Amino acid sequence: MDHSIREDRGALVVSLAGDVDLESSPRARTVLLDCVGQNRTVLVDMSAIDYIDSSGVASLVEAFQSARKAGSPFALVSVSEAALRVLQLARLDRIFTIHASLDDALADGS
Repeated sequence: MDHSIREDRGALVVSLAGDVDLESSPRARTVLLDCVGQNRTVLVDMSAIDYIDSSGVASLVEAFQSARKAGSPFALVSVSEAALRVLQLARLDRIFTIHASLDDALADGS
């Protein structure tokens, strides 16, 4: 898994790429929780995720819960088909705020 973090219009955009699996999910968890800990809007760009397993999903859920406790917006952006299928199977597409694009997310204020 590769990742990058950038700021866009006041939000932190975390881009994840490749496989988010048992090997890489601890790093994803750390990156996401560090960003959430800054009490800013966190947008997770998932457009380049090829594969995500339950450990990767757990990292997303933990970050989402931490953001919610802190009152900080947290959303998923441009979710790849592979990742979206996993989220739908777990019915997490109903829990997470998911935007089609970064521009949509930023316009919504998420």
